[in-house]
Amino acid sequence: MKVQEFFDQRTFTLTYVVYDLDTKDAVIIDPVLDYNPNSSEFFFESQELLSSFIASNELKIHLILETHAHADHLSSSFYLKKEFPNAQVAIGENIKKVQSTFKTLMNLEDVTTEGSEFDLLLRDGETYRAGSLSFKVLSTPGHTPACCSYLFNEEILFVGDLLFMPDSGCGRCDFPMGSATDLYESVTKKVYTLNENVKIYVGHDYQPEGRELKFCTTVGEQAERNNKISKNISLTEFVKFREERDKQLDAPRLLLPSIQVNIRAGRFSAPESNGISYLKLPLIKRSL
Repeated sequence: MKVQEFFDQRTFTLTYVVYDLDTKDAVIIDPVLDYNPNSSEFFFESQELLSSFIASNELKIHLILETHAHADHLSSSFYLKKEFPNAQVAIGENIKKVQSTFKTLMNLEDVTTEGSEFDLLLRDGETYRAGSLSFKVLSTPGHTPACCSYLFNEEILFVGDLLFMPDSGCGRCDFPMGSATDLYESVTKKVYTLNENVKIYVGHDYQPEGRELKFCTTVGEQAERNNKISKNISLTEFVKFREERDKQLDAPRLLLPSIQVNIRAGRFSAPESNGISYLKLPLIKRSL
């Protein structure tokens, strides 16, 4: 089993292709659709790099996996499925909670809140196959209620925004139904209980202090060295830090465009009478 990473410098996002070198069976994890919020233009630079790699290696894409409904980049799942029509777009079944919240907040009348925009809703603890590949789903809420991590062959874990590299800590927990307590439980009870040699692939790398890109660590390294949530930090300490830190953070730059696209499995809203699709921008009065 091989892992190929793709790094989007604009959003600091890692996309992965996991594949079997012999059978050519493959899955894609957390693909990026490029979007310029200044002009509201979207484009396919990231997807083209991904597709070129897939074509050159003659891979067969079975699944497009989302670790959660991202708030910092748009997903290209919808467009990848057009390119690979036999692939299914999959996400954790708790996406229904996120859909329900943002359907109300954004008044998205076309969103079902039943997850039917996705081809497959994944259940905690279940094992799924993608040709010769197999992976176990670990529900790891905290950053969002729908976050999942994917464990391949008890050897490789893709964690999305649950954890970053040890010098960067972990995901924020102040999105709707996010929870610092849940994130702590997810990390300490579901990740740190795995074999210490299990490799962890993170969903972002913000390259603190300008260091080179890093995206792969281990359970043991995270438990010992994560600067926000090592095994030596108590629940009380972590929740206090995380909640205080999150109060200081601005909303992600692409939060509003991303969330309304990503809860639709990468789809835009239906085109209006002029043939153009629109993203909604709610006006929210700041509280004092």
